[in-house]
Amino acid sequence: MNRTVRGQATARGTTSATSYLLLLPSLLGIGCFLLAPIAVVLWLSVHSWNLLGPIEFTGLANWRSVLSDRQFGHSLLVTLTLTALVVPVQTVLGFAIAALLARRGHGGAVLRVMYALPWMCAPVAVGVVWQWIFAPSGGAISALLGRPVEWLSSPTLALPCVAAVIVWMNVGYVALFFVAGIRAIPREILDAGALDGATGWRRTRWLILPLLRPTTFFVLVTGVLTVFQTFDAVYALTKGGPGHATDVVGMRLYSEAFQAAHPGRAAVMAVVMFAIMFAITLAQHRYFRNRTSYEY
Repeated sequence: MNRTVRGQATARGTTSATSYLLLLPSLLGIGCFLLAPIAVVLWLSVHSWNLLGPIEFTGLANWRSVLSDRQFGHSLLVTLTLTALVVPVQTVLGFAIAALLARRGHGGAVLRVMYALPWMCAPVAVGVVWQWIFAPSGGAISALLGRPVEWLSSPTLALPCVAAVIVWMNVGYVALFFVAGIRAIPREILDAGALDGATGWRRTRWLILPLLRPTTFFVLVTGVLTVFQTFDAVYALTKGGPGHATDVVGMRLYSEAFQAAHPGRAAVMAVVMFAIMFAITLAQHRYFRNRTSYEY
């Protein structure tokens, strides 16, 4: 009896050791590329450093400086406005495209690749192309209109133009997830709905959309996180101008860390942005938690 118990304990110990050994590469990756950078950012947020001289502990001085900085508050407002412009539009357009692609004869691999191509392209390259399209002199849109328009030089038009480019880049990515969600809905449910008169818009409203809530939750969360971290496209298109009209938090972080040589302040901004993204994600999770079924 004792031998059996000892044998089982030894087997369990061997299995546990093997499991931890197999997890070790992933744990090292998480530690090196996730936990360590977070620790460095938090450490930098309470230190002053100009990237060349000695590092000095400043306590909460960076926090007080950033939280009272009106320019950083303006960047947060611009980022929230950009999020409000991009996420609803790309979600609705993505679902509309997915509804077409999910139909038989309209969901070929070629079309799916074409819609996903903008998302796979480098944001800087996309920004350069769209900068030419929006150019007031010789630009494609101005040529079609027959008159020059200062799309990216106008404080009123610049942010909507940046939002349009981001939607164009991300809508194919959103559509692919909706296509996968629609195709995962059992055919029996849709057929039963059709027998009850759920066709056309009724079928979409009362069957497809409720069953796509897990996909919608994922698309909304990733959409918000993506827009909050936008930098490349804005840098290529406007560099935060004109007059800070497109000065998103990503641009403010870049300016503080590398142009003004204040990585401590930039670290505080990164922590604040993370806190806001976490709060928005938590709010979305609470909203969808009791409205989502993960089983069909």
